[in-house]
Amino acid sequence: MAVMTECKPLTHALPGGREGASVRLTPLLTGELLAPPEWVRRRRGGLLGLLGATLGGRGDWIWLPVPAFLVEHPSAGPLLVDTGLHPALVDGPAPNMGRNAKLLYRPRVTREQAVTEQLERRGIAPADVRTVVMTHLHVDHASGVEQLPAATFVVDAREWSAACEGGWREGYHSRQFDHAFDWRTIDYEAASVDSFASFGASFDLFGDGSVRLLSTPGHTRGHQSVLLRLREREALLAGDALYTRGTLDGDLPLAWEDEHRFRRSLREIERFLEQTPGALVIPGHDGPAWQALDPVYE
Repeated sequence: MAVMTECKPLTHALPGGREGASVRLTPLLTGELLAPPEWVRRRRGGLLGLLGATLGGRGDWIWLPVPAFLVEHPSAGPLLVDTGLHPALVDGPAPNMGRNAKLLYRPRVTREQAVTEQLERRGIAPADVRTVVMTHLHVDHASGVEQLPAATFVVDAREWSAACEGGWREGYHSRQFDHAFDWRTIDYEAASVDSFASFGASFDLFGDGSVRLLSTPGHTRGHQSVLLRLREREALLAGDALYTRGTLDGDLPLAWEDEHRFRRSLREIERFLEQTPGALVIPGHDGPAWQALDPVYE
């Protein structure tokens, strides 16, 4: 099915920035997915490994956390990084993720875990979320897009193209994101894009250094990570550029869109952590790391 939604390029910082601003970070658990351990730690590569991981017995499958992140900016207001799982998954994956999703995932979700519910419990109306940064558009990250119609969604231009062209085999389901919302794309190959720290391409979202988007392709064609300036340190929301902390130790995932780019993005993350030893790093789907997180970071 062709995607009807049109995007506009984002060439300048969004309004609301304030010099010297720092942000407040609240990790939100939106549910979990039961998946083969090979998704985060490869045993056999290639198509054989993928088929074995998905079609084999589920006795050793593991529950992977599926997060979203609330970021509160003092003048730009609340924003989200990713949307997490949709509460409709309580009734099964097919309507939201597509009919083939049951071959790959078994969601465990409660309606109370929906990002909108979690925002409201914190006194934030979903309509007050002005911006949603999408690390990428795989089904476990874009599942909840439709819950936030008032927001501006920011995505890598290459990721938008990949998601529009791809289907369930590539991890996308266009019905999740094909809504007439305000979608903006970043061209990380444009001359106006700068490097930052160890990262070759970055975009200063509000122009004040508080929220920087980092091009970290490889997991998907246009994956991006997010670097936040907290009051006392920096926080790197790595997304699926870093499935687990074990990825830093050589536990590579089973599948990627481009191995060379995945490894290059991983090296950029590794160098950043070497240069910034006090930084908080949050991987994309790391159960033990998630359990160790604080409720709020300021």
